[in-house]
Amino acid sequence: MLCMGISSQLLMGQKSSFIEIINADLTAYDVKIGKDATKLIGDVRLIHDDVVMSCDSAYYYKITKSVDAFSNVKIQQGDTLTLTSDLAYYDGINKMARVRNNVKLVNKDISLVTDSINYNRALGILDYLGGGILTKEDNRLTSERGRFIMDSEIFYFMDSVVIINPEYTIKTDSLKYDTQTEVSYFFGPTEIFNEERYIYCEEGWYDTRQDISHVTHHAYLKEGGRILKGDTLHYEANEGYGWAKNNVELIDTSENMILKGNYGVYQSSSETATVTDSALMIQVDGVDTMYVHADTLRTMQNPELEEQSRILKAYNKVKIFREDLQVMCDSLVYVEADSAFNFYGEPVLWSDENQLTADHIKVVMVDQQLDKMFLTGVAFVASQKDEESFDQMRGKEMTAYFVDSKLSKILVTGNGQTIYYATDEDVVVGANKTACSDLIIYLKDSKISKVNYMTQPDGTYYPLSMFPTEESRLSDFKWVAQWRPLKWQDVYIWK
Repeated sequence: MLCMGISSQLLMGQKSSFIEIINADLTAYDVKIGKDATKLIGDVRLIHDDVVMSCDSAYYYKITKSVDAFSNVKIQQGDTLTLTSDLAYYDGINKMARVRNNVKLVNKDISLVTDSINYNRALGILDYLGGGILTKEDNRLTSERGRFIMDSEIFYFMDSVVIINPEYTIKTDSLKYDTQTEVSYFFGPTEIFNEERYIYCEEGWYDTRQDISHVTHHAYLKEGGRILKGDTLHYEANEGYGWAKNNVELIDTSENMILKGNYGVYQSSSETATVTDSALMIQVDGVDTMYVHADTLRTMQNPELEEQSRILKAYNKVKIFREDLQVMCDSLVYVEADSAFNFYGEPVLWSDENQLTADHIKVVMVDQQLDKMFLTGVAFVASQKDEESFDQMRGKEMTAYFVDSKLSKILVTGNGQTIYYATDEDVVVGANKTACSDLIIYLKDSKISKVNYMTQPDGTYYPLSMFPTEESRLSDFKWVAQWRPLKWQDVYIWK
């Protein structure tokens, strides 16, 4: 039987299997195709529930309630989703569509080009295989496989996923993309980068609309010569603000500096980084590498200088270890422009055999080597001769000079007092106790070799057996060798 220009309705079982043929220029029944097959040719249009299908030609199978569509295939659901292809198979009972060759999906402002799509209308799930390209505004995404959940408008992409945007590029193994919130979720090794910033993680999410990233598992961020690592990193690019948790490291490659801790905050506008919870700074310089521990460490750009220059601040329970210098204090400030450390809060400094204390100690470095030290407010230097005897120097202010990072000379100004023990073949035999306003102490191999008293000294020499015990300690003397860090790990031990 042959009919021209037919418009008919075929009722086949339940409502879910009802298919209406809206138009076909030519309709024929051909047993060569199948006993129940109807061949539709020319401007074919069919409808099933809210799905409209059009094509150049089609086979309709009455028993299986299915359709094979050929050439210029178009499947449209509602006013949001459109599928076009060269070939399609539609199962009316199970509401399944297999769409092949030159496939294009358009859903609102999203476009997906691929070679193969399987669409489960009953579940509202669309899968594509064999590679696809998705575009939305300025975003372009490619992957080998993918899935689209219709109701939630969420995409899942698998295998060699790449997102390219004018502002960033994302490469990952697997990705979930919420088209409504424009948030991408990563699973597996992932890179997010542009010309200024590089982020790596193995799990996390990225808000493409607000430029916010939250990444975990071996996560790190590179920006402006700095690397930020942590078990969890959170970074808000528009605000230039980020934080990190657990196993945090901030590496400044230009300064050879590493900040470590378990919680860190970074502000890019002021280039300020703050680290707490087991905070540690490492200034890498070979054998002269310096380790600084405190409750809180903060590094920032010097606001008083236009050129690049850093300030380091450390707060509460500060300890420093370096081979030629160890320090304990309550807080410190390091100004890179001056190469100067300032120690506050009952600072104690050890250099070889000498212990130095004062209300405030300032250490000036030259080429990463100790050069000068200024001690103000009850300045005191002590070194141990034997179990009971200590060389001592006390004054209002002191200036210490170093040669090859070793103490070579100390200038005492104001209210100078000394106790200096005389030895014979390394055995203490007597003590000199002297008061003099100003004096200079010379050291050799970190030991006192000579003392010059600048103004009228008032001193007494005592044979050791006649030196009164009550005279053996100058006012404000303290010996705290038990608090001295002997290796870098000791910076975590507080008194």
